[in-house]
Amino acid sequence: MRRYILLVVCLCLVSLLHAQNRLELVSPNGELKVSLNLSDKIYYSIDYNGDVLLKDNSLLLVLKNQVLGQNPKLRRQKQWNIDEQLTPIVPLKYSKVSNRYNQLLLTFKDYSVEFRAFDDGVAYRFITSQKGDVEVMNEECAINFPSDYLLHLQQPGSFHTAYEEPYTHVQSNAWKPEERIAVLPVLVDTQKDYKILISESDLADYPCMFLKGTGTNGAISVFPKAPLAFAENSDRSVKITQEADYIAKTKGTRNYPWRYFVISKNDKQLLENTMTYKLAKKNQLQDVSWIKPGQVSWEWWNDASPYGPDVNFVSGYNLDTYKYYIDFASKFGIPYIIMDEGWAKSTRDPYTPNPKVDLHELIRYGKEKNVGIVLWLTWLTVENNFDLFKTFKEWGVKGLKIDFMDRSDQWMVNFYERVAREAAKHHLFVDFHGSFKPAGLEYKYPNVLSYEGVRGMEQMGGCYPDNSLYLPFMRNAVGPMDYTPGAMISMQPNVYRSERPNAASIGTRAYQLALFVVFESGLQMLADNPTLYYRNEDCTRFITQVPVTWDETVALEAKAGEYVIVAKRKGDKWFIGGMANNGKKEREFTIKLDFLNKDRSYQMTSFEDGINAGRQAMDYRCKSSQVKAGEQLTIKMVRNGGFAAVIE
Repeated sequence: MRRYILLVVCLCLVSLLHAQNRLELVSPNGELKVSLNLSDKIYYSIDYNGDVLLKDNSLLLVLKNQVLGQNPKLRRQKQWNIDEQLTPIVPLKYSKVSNRYNQLLLTFKDYSVEFRAFDDGVAYRFITSQKGDVEVMNEECAINFPSDYLLHLQQPGSFHTAYEEPYTHVQSNAWKPEERIAVLPVLVDTQKDYKILISESDLADYPCMFLKGTGTNGAISVFPKAPLAFAENSDRSVKITQEADYIAKTKGTRNYPWRYFVISKNDKQLLENTMTYKLAKKNQLQDVSWIKPGQVSWEWWNDASPYGPDVNFVSGYNLDTYKYYIDFASKFGIPYIIMDEGWAKSTRDPYTPNPKVDLHELIRYGKEKNVGIVLWLTWLTVENNFDLFKTFKEWGVKGLKIDFMDRSDQWMVNFYERVAREAAKHHLFVDFHGSFKPAGLEYKYPNVLSYEGVRGMEQMGGCYPDNSLYLPFMRNAVGPMDYTPGAMISMQPNVYRSERPNAASIGTRAYQLALFVVFESGLQMLADNPTLYYRNEDCTRFITQVPVTWDETVALEAKAGEYVIVAKRKGDKWFIGGMANNGKKEREFTIKLDFLNKDRSYQMTSFEDGINAGRQAMDYRCKSSQVKAGEQLTIKMVRNGGFAAVIE
C-alpha cells in the first residue's frame, strides 16, 4: 500500500512538473495560441485556429558567463490583459490605434521572458536584472517551419548594407546556412491561408537582427559584432578595423528588443498592421507641437535642372535654382525643400555653405514664402560635428537628411538615437537615408519622420513594380519609408531609358500618383523637376493635396507582390490608391464604397490608366463623378499600372 501511495505521489509530482513546464497564451479573440514548453530551452509554437504555423521555435540570450534560457527553471508566471487606445504623434495609418493583447511574464533567476498575444500576432522579449554591464555574445531566435514555406527576403552580401537589395523568393527548405543572410522584415508565405511578417521593435543599444537559413527548414538569428576601432575610408564612411567578440555591451538591467510575428489570414491585414508602434517605447518628448510632417520638393533626382521660358538663369546647384524650387513649393503648399549634396562647400564641413548657393538668403526667402529648408549631410560629418544641431537651429533650418550609415551594429544603432535626441533638443526633424528599417525609434522620438532602407526610385531602372509591390506588405508594413516618388516621365520596363536630368520611372503615370496614397512616410518627397510638375498641373494638384498622415486606413484588395488597393481618410476626405505589377496585361476590380458616410454624396476625381497605358505609360485619364456609400466602383489597372482618386 505504501508503495502504491508513493507511486501516486511521484506521478502527481511528475504531472505537476510537466504542467508547470507547458504553458499557453491565447490572443484576446481566441484565434491565436502560443504553446510553450520549458525543457533544455524555452520552446514555443504558434497556431491559428488549430493550424500550426511555427513549430518549436526557441530563444536564448548568451551572455559572456551565462546562457539565459538554457535549462530554464521557472520561478513564477503572471498573465494579464491590456485593452487601451494609443494616439500616435505622427499617425501613418490611424489617428487612434487599438492596443489589445494578453500577456505572459515568465520569471527565472536574473531574467524574465515576456510574451504578448495580439489578435494579429505574437511578440516576445528578454528582460534582464543584473548588476553593472553585460557582454551579449549572441541571441538565438530560432524559427522552425512545419512545412516547406515560401520566404520573401532582402539578402545583402554582408552586414554592411543600406537595405536596398531587390527581394528574393526562396523555399524555406532550400535556404542553406552558407547562403546570403536576410535583413528584417521577412515575409513568410505558408502557401495555404496565412502569411507571417517577422520583424523587431523597441531596438535600442543593441544591433539589428538578421536571419540566415538553417538548412533544416528553418531560420536563425545572426548579428553584426560590436565595432571597437575605425579607420578613415572616405568623406562618408569609415572602415571597421577591430570588432569585439560580443554583439553588444549594455546595461545588465534592461528590456531587450521585441521579436514579433504579424500573422495574417489575408494580405490586407498586413497593410493595416501597427505592430512596430504597439511594441515601441512611448514618446520621450514633452513638446511635440513643433513636429510638422509634410511633403518636400527634392532636387537631386532631377539634377536641379528646371528649364523652359520662365527659367532665365543657368540652372544647377545655385541660388537662383533653389529660389525656383522654393517658389514652386510655395505655389502648391509644399512645406519644405531639400538641399542635397552640394549645398555645402565641402561634404566634411557643415558650417561653410557653397557660396553659389547663399544658404542664409535661401532660408530667409523660404521663410517669406512659408517653405522650410532641409539639409543633407553624411552621417560621418554629423558625428564629427555634433554641435551642428544647435547651429542649424540658429540658422533657421527645419530638418536634416542624414545619409550613408549603411550599418546596423550596436554603435550605429546608438548613433541613430543620439541624433534623434539631439535633433529634438533643437526642434529639428530627421530623415535617415542609407539606413536600416524602422524599429521603433520613430515613436520614441517622433521627430524621426522617415527612413530610406528601401529599393526606391533612386535606383532608377532597378526600381520596378514587380519588386515595389512587396513594399506595402513588408518594408512599409513596419514603418515609414522614403521611396522618393513623383516621377512625371513614366515608361514600361521593355522600353525604359533614363539618366539624370531626364530621370524616369517604371510604371504608368496613374501608378506614380497612387504611390502617394499607398506608401507611408512622415516626409514624402516630390522627386521630379518643377518644370514637369508645372506642365502636368492636374497631377501635381492631386499629389500635393495627398496628406502624409492619416486618420483611417482600409485595405480593399491586396496580394503581396501583385496588387494593392487601399482607401485612406484624413478628416472628411478619402483617397484611394491602387498599384499593379507586371504580371497581367490588365486587372479589373470591383470595390464597394462602404467606408463612405451613408448620409452624404461625394465628388470623386480619379486618375486612371489610359487605353494605351500598357504600351505608352504616360497615358492616363482624369475623370470626375458623383459617388455614394454602398455603390460599387470598377477599377482597371494595366500592367505596372495604377489608380488614384480623391473623394470629398
